[in-house]
Amino acid sequence: MIIWIASYPKSGNTYIRSFISSYYFSKKGKFDFDLLLNILQFPSIKFSKKNTQSEKEASDSWIFNQNQFFPKDKINFIKTHNSLEKFNGNQFTSGDQTLGAIYIVRDPRNLITSLMHHYSLTYDEAYSKLINKNASLLEKTKDNDHSNFTFLGSWENHYKSWKNSKDFKTLFIKYEDLEDNKFDTFKKIIQFINNLKNDQSLINEKKFLNSINSTNFSNLRNKEENEGFEESVSSKLGEKKRFFNLGFKNKWQKILPKYILDKLNKTFQNDLNDLGY
Repeated sequence: MIIWIASYPKSGNTYIRSFISSYYFSKKGKFDFDLLLNILQFPSIKFSKKNTQSEKEASDSWIFNQNQFFPKDKINFIKTHNSLEKFNGNQFTSGDQTLGAIYIVRDPRNLITSLMHHYSLTYDEAYSKLINKNASLLEKTKDNDHSNFTFLGSWENHYKSWKNSKDFKTLFIKYEDLEDNKFDTFKKIIQFINNLKNDQSLINEKKFLNSINSTNFSNLRNKEENEGFEESVSSKLGEKKRFFNLGFKNKWQKILPKYILDKLNKTFQNDLNDLGY
């Protein structure tokens, strides 16, 4: 069965994956980039039984591929940026494949600058992506395989689709709590996972602290600078960009131009209020 680590892109998914992989897949809670290989991404070509030539074909295969690659008698931690909204009438997953999910939401006023950096977008382009109900991700391949097609939808619909799902249990956490309430938030994650697994063992406090300390943002950024990180991307000029860029130093109050801040506040007023932002 699958335990999803889900989020809209650039919302802290890799940070959570790093912590979980350190706690569950290392002996002492010391993080290494190779540990992330225990929590791979879906949809992807790696987890596809056939070459798909369209977005519809790709979405037709979502549940089929989950049944093929993720045994129900084993816990499979899987990362995704996919929305839970139906796409072309296709569900992304269901309670038959999924044991539970951890969803990370991030204040869109901080998210927008991370999207700009990672995808080489302007403020207006990043804003348009956040509100686009048909937004998606697709890494093109030479043979036009669409197997890694990821349906995003709008930022609002994305987080609500996971937050309001009744098909399985979801732990809904805020990216900002990973800074403001770090230890309690990470404990909630371990307790949630252990409950899903029917694991009654107590948290290993030493390993827990090591996992937190070895995956703090400055350590992840230093490791990327010294070792490189395969999930980093290149700019339009071909220059490598930092994957771990600003992190918690990304403060919209100091960065955003007034015109884009006003648009975000107006568009997402209800969501900001509902999420306590």
